[in-house]
Amino acid sequence: MSQLFDLPLKRSRLTAILLIAIASCFSIATTGVAQNENLLTPSEPAPTIMPSDGLYFADIVVRNRPIFQIGSLPQLDASARAAIINRRIASLLAQNDPGQVNIAPDNPRQIATLRVNNRILMTVTQQDAEDFGLSVEQLAQRWAEQLNAAFNQPPLAIDVTQRLYITTRELLRDIIGNLPALVGAIVVIGLTWGVAMGVRYIAYSWAKQTEGDSSTELLIGRLSYGGVWVVGFVIALGVMGLDFGALLGALGLTSVAIGFSLKDVLSNYISGVILLAARPFRINDQVVIGDYEGTITQIQLRATTMKTYDGRVVYIPNQEVFQASIINNTASPRRRSSVTVGIDYGEDISEAIAVITKVINNIESVEATPAPDVLVCELAASTVNLEIRFWVDSRRSGFLATTSRVAQVVKEALETAGIEMPTDIYTLVLKKLPHEIKLKES
Repeated sequence: MSQLFDLPLKRSRLTAILLIAIASCFSIATTGVAQNENLLTPSEPAPTIMPSDGLYFADIVVRNRPIFQIGSLPQLDASARAAIINRRIASLLAQNDPGQVNIAPDNPRQIATLRVNNRILMTVTQQDAEDFGLSVEQLAQRWAEQLNAAFNQPPLAIDVTQRLYITTRELLRDIIGNLPALVGAIVVIGLTWGVAMGVRYIAYSWAKQTEGDSSTELLIGRLSYGGVWVVGFVIALGVMGLDFGALLGALGLTSVAIGFSLKDVLSNYISGVILLAARPFRINDQVVIGDYEGTITQIQLRATTMKTYDGRVVYIPNQEVFQASIINNTASPRRRSSVTVGIDYGEDISEAIAVITKVINNIESVEATPAPDVLVCELAASTVNLEIRFWVDSRRSGFLATTSRVAQVVKEALETAGIEMPTDIYTLVLKKLPHEIKLKES
């Protein structure tokens, strides 16, 4: 029997507990502030939680412009809180007329809510008031005025001015914040420049003493100079707080695009390094590269400079130089030249060879070793052609002058010896046509 009497009492207690829970949920829903921002404001202070991103303040943004900043709360960091409020602002701005921001104070809880068309926009807490040194009402009034001014689209000139001012302010703030890193990077770059100049001078001096080739000396000096600059840039990036490994990873992701866009530039530089290392020619060498012939005046990592014999300067990309067939006329100090002369079939060939050999040996610019040769090279229609081969200075000026001198003295010597040098003889045969014979008989 006692259990039957206890049953109604238990049911009444359960009913009372349910009513209390429903009433508390209704009360929290009517406030709508803490729950909408996930900001719980219990009567007892909650333990302070460090912001997950390390930021204690975050920007409230209207039309991509920061209006003011809000701080962190015990249960929510500043970035997450600002993200919630910014989403609500973006939703309001999607409407043609977002409306005015109104203040709804909650004195018992010492908070105030900013509402637009009965929609809760954000909550101004006692913690916010302490962060800015104002009362909750004063801070709510300030933020409401700033939001209303931002919601009202300003004229174009004012909007542009405000954006320029905000951008300049953020730029100056970033510069001031990063000033130690910038100064450190500038100092590192200055030191790198000094070290690179010194290393290049030392490397060039060493190469000058050991190599004896200007092209190799130039290559060693430039490679050492560039290597020091690469190390200096890596250190400068580290001083500025940039992760060089992450930077290389980012470059690796775009290496294909960079490779295609800079293919020709990189090919020229790589070809320049190979040319300076292989040394198919040197500065002041006289070479033939493709359609160009002249003297090499400069060998750079990107292009080779040539001065042609008619005084023009040609810049040939190293990739074309590397792929072309190169004729180096001055690779050796001596070069063979030849002159061809024709004598009559009735002349004594041995006598003509002796006369030519004698006069050539008297020319100082013709090398004695190897000795000149006079060969019968062709039995032409009306002449016996003799080819005179001799060795001269490989430089173009000496080559042309000596070849011209040999042709002149050979011609004069043969004329003095009475050896005839006929021109080509053409025989014309005239035949009578049949109709001409019939006309003559008639």
